[in-house]
Amino acid sequence: MLLDEIGDDESHPLADVLDYLADQVKAYEDERFPIPKAEPPDVLRYLMEQHGLHQEDLSDCAPQSRISEILAGKRSISKETAKRLARRFNVHGDVFL
Repeated sequence: MLLDEIGDDESHPLADVLDYLADQVKAYEDERFPIPKAEPPDVLRYLMEQHGLHQEDLSDCAPQSRISEILAGKRSISKETAKRLARRFNVHGDVFL
């Protein structure tokens, strides 16, 4: 309700209160429910599953053999491949590095 009242109005008298509450909620969630950093192969595997893709479907990003090695943890993802995968899945490239 407070968020509905204030919206994006940074000059609203309660805007500082809302910012404070948001910071407190974030700190609580970060402490109580930390999200572990996912390893790049796990991120790729997850995105492939979500999009119903197989290794050969990513031939525009890298050869199937390279994708297989990445998923098996035998090869890291190069910056160039990360860029291609990021474009393919519409995510930031850093998730693959």
